[in-house]
Amino acid sequence: MHVIQRGNNRQACFFSDDDYRCYLEWLGHASRDMGCSIHAYVLMTNHVHLLLSAHDGGGVGGMMKALGQRYVQHVNRVYARSGTLWEGRYRSCLIQYDLYLLSCMRYIELNPVRAGMVDQPGAYRGSSYPCNAQVKRTN
Repeated sequence: MHVIQRGNNRQACFFSDDDYRCYLEWLGHASRDMGCSIHAYVLMTNHVHLLLSAHDGGGVGGMMKALGQRYVQHVNRVYARSGTLWEGRYRSCLIQYDLYLLSCMRYIELNPVRAGMVDQPGAYRGSSYPCNAQVKRTN
């Protein structure tokens, strides 16, 4: 499944390196707790792409709910703000073909390059590219 979640009004949802680190840590916890496997991800400044599979029907929704609640509480507390961070509910698209799976993974991990943020996908720290293409552990 390809999951996309955008910042409200396309505004930033990550403001510091610590925000990226917290989100990824909590993504790991929520995915394990809800029986989801993360295959690729990219955390852009104002949106998130996740490529994942769930072991049961409620896994993705439960994972996104737990992750969203924890992360929004963090942002609101750290930056003395209130209200919503995300633009409504996440969007998702079911991936049915292996060929599209690889294309989707490439699309996700090349997002920072297409946005002009980096020249090479391995230079972007908020991506699964180092783990998937360079066989390195990401944090």
